[in-house]
Amino acid sequence: MSLVLDPAAQDLLFREARTANTFTDEPVTDEQVKAIYDLVKYGPTAFNQSPLRVVLVRSAEARERLVNCMAEGNQAKTASAPLVAILAADSEFHEELPTLFPHFPQAKDVFFSERPVREGSAAMNAALQAAYFIVGVRAAGLAAGPMNGMDYAAVQKEFLDDDHAPLMVINIGKPGEDAWFPRSPRLAFEDVFQTV
Repeated sequence: MSLVLDPAAQDLLFREARTANTFTDEPVTDEQVKAIYDLVKYGPTAFNQSPLRVVLVRSAEARERLVNCMAEGNQAKTASAPLVAILAADSEFHEELPTLFPHFPQAKDVFFSERPVREGSAAMNAALQAAYFIVGVRAAGLAAGPMNGMDYAAVQKEFLDDDHAPLMVINIGKPGEDAWFPRSPRLAFEDVFQTV
């Protein structure tokens, strides 16, 4: 075995984990979400910038507003999931750098004084954190249903501000009946890697 991680954990996080399309009605608690975040916050980002911001959609009124922003094929899934999270990138992440990157606090001004640079960096690094978040959901014994099919401008207007760009919406919970589509193929090692 070339991997140190227990094979059961490998299966839980990757091999048997799937994007869920249906969920049971078992609630997802704030304690579970906090435990997920307390694990995944240690995933690396450039300059430790941590630009991911999460809006948990719990109220019926907010859920209805979000469902109206989703593509038709994602509306029923979003309406019925026990918990829905909007993941966004904070383009003002640099304000936290003196705390998050204390050995070089001037990185805030040296590298991130221009908004277009911040927006690009926030999008890339928040996407990394979103991937960690999905793996963390799986580590909690839950299923994640990440989706991009939405009206991004409408989600931003309804739930965020101009400094927070939506990345994706994730339905979270215990998988329900017929939760999975058939497993899609993956590329072989040889199709992805080259040695130079």
